[in-house]
Amino acid sequence: MSQAAEALGDIRISEDGGWRELALSGALTVRTLGRLQPELEALSPADTRIDLAGVDRIDTAGAWAIAKLQQRLSEAGSRSELQGAAEAHAQLLETVRTSLPDIMPETVRPKSWNDRLEALGRRIASAGVFAAEMSGYLGIFLARLGRSLFHPREFRLTALVHHCQEVGLRAVPIVSLMAFLIGVVLAFQGSAQLRQFGAEVFVVDLIAISILRELGILLTAIIVAGRTASAFTAAIGSMKMREEIDAMRTLGIDPAMALFVPRILALLLMLPILGLIANVMGLLGGGIMSWIELGISPAMFTTRLVQDTAISHLVVGMVKAPVFALIIGIVGCHAGMKVGSNAESLGRMTSSAVVTAIFAVIVTDAMFSVFFAQIGY
Repeated sequence: MSQAAEALGDIRISEDGGWRELALSGALTVRTLGRLQPELEALSPADTRIDLAGVDRIDTAGAWAIAKLQQRLSEAGSRSELQGAAEAHAQLLETVRTSLPDIMPETVRPKSWNDRLEALGRRIASAGVFAAEMSGYLGIFLARLGRSLFHPREFRLTALVHHCQEVGLRAVPIVSLMAFLIGVVLAFQGSAQLRQFGAEVFVVDLIAISILRELGILLTAIIVAGRTASAFTAAIGSMKMREEIDAMRTLGIDPAMALFVPRILALLLMLPILGLIANVMGLLGGGIMSWIELGISPAMFTTRLVQDTAISHLVVGMVKAPVFALIIGIVGCHAGMKVGSNAESLGRMTSSAVVTAIFAVIVTDAMFSVFFAQIGY
């Protein structure tokens, strides 16, 4: 190696009586460390004497590299000694060595029954707090809605119409397509099974009861929960991030009256209408597929539908719509008010609102099904 190269830093390795001699020379600085560091890291654990007599310059980067080498050798059970270091170099090495963080190995303690019970208790308590907050937001909505009856000027009709358009009118295409395809699938799958028993005509009852009683309003609520709960959370959460809600309070504007009431009321008005549209489109899709697959004419399908399908199935489905609307609206508004001051919080609460709303809708539908089955309706 040339003298110019040596001035930039060099490593020489030799063996002496069971010790590995590591002779460093030249400059050990941040400029030369990029070339020397791979060689230092490639050294296998062994008793090592580090000779710094030939080192001209050393900075904190070079001192850190030597200290990390000594630390690695020590952790592997090997000894290391420094030799020939100038007083200034030795002081810098000692300063860097004492400044290295002590990384304590993470000990994973097995969970005991007490830990599991504590985690379960915390989750139950968190669920109770969440249920109490939902009840509080429901009370706020009902209180502000009742207040608007006595103070009509505070009611924001323009906002209500706008949200009815966003929640209802813009959701008609996706709800109609979804319900139509569900009707097609029910008719196709039902005909394949009922044909084995010569009971193809009962596919009309299968389609009517499934769509009117359960699938029409349930799938509509799930779609609305996905698009509307997230929209409510994003809109209110963005306003909270920009401190617009605090500004509203400063100006004497009630955020619940201005933000919650129009949104939740729009859902209460539009979700039953969307449910009816889904029922019609589901029956239409089922009727068309029954005609194609089974040869059941539209006139026969309509006659069978009117004569053998009780109105109670439609009533059971439509009773759920206002409850689903309240759940979706309250969950979306609550999640929006929980958004913090950063974008990460907005994204997390938006996702949480969608999941919570869909889960709550499905659980509520199951409770309705059990209730109506118990009363024989």
